[in-house]
This record gives sequence, structure tokens and C-alpha cells, in this order.
Amino acid sequence: MEEYTLTDNAEKNQYEFQIGKLTPKIEYIKNDEGEIYFMHTIVPFGLQGKGIGSQLTKKALIDVKHKGLRLIPMCPFTASYIMKHPEWKSLVMKGVPEK
Repeated sequence: MEEYTLTDNAEKNQYEFQIGKLTPKIEYIKNDEGEIYFMHTIVPFGLQGKGIGSQLTKKALIDVKHKGLRLIPMCPFTASYIMKHPEWKSLVMKGVPEK
């Protein structure tokens, strides 16, 4: 699979890839206490089923870890990804139940 470059588009509060004219993204909310809420993962219809959502999630999680943020995965896709890849559970804010 092709590797895409992650952009943290802070103006739009989203992590994203630019793939041609399409923009897979993870919409987030960040607060001043060092917490980031992943709200929605959106992969345009023409790109679904190609592993792009997983690649986007992994790269966003790497960025969250690098920035030292605590994650609250409101997005079912992100929560499912972390369940399948437990090495990322350490990023999830303590007290947040698994889905």
C-alpha cells in the first residue's frame, strides 16, 4: 500500500491525508489540559476498504504520542483500531472505558 503524508490541519481541527482531490481525515477536539478527543474518522467512499483509515489512525496516534497528549477515542473506528493494536492503549486517558 502507498504511504501517505499526515498533516495536522489545526485550523480545521483534523488530521488528514491529501489523496488527489480527496481528503481522508480524523476530526478532533484539543483542550488546554493536554487532551485530544478523536471525534470522527472519515474516509471518502472511493478510498474505503484500502487500509487508508488504519494508516491515518496509526500516523495520528504517533503524532499524539510525540506531542505527549492524552487520547479520548470518541470515534468507533479509533476505539476499534486501539482494541486491535493494544500497543496504543497507553495513550488513552485513564478512566476512559473500552468500547
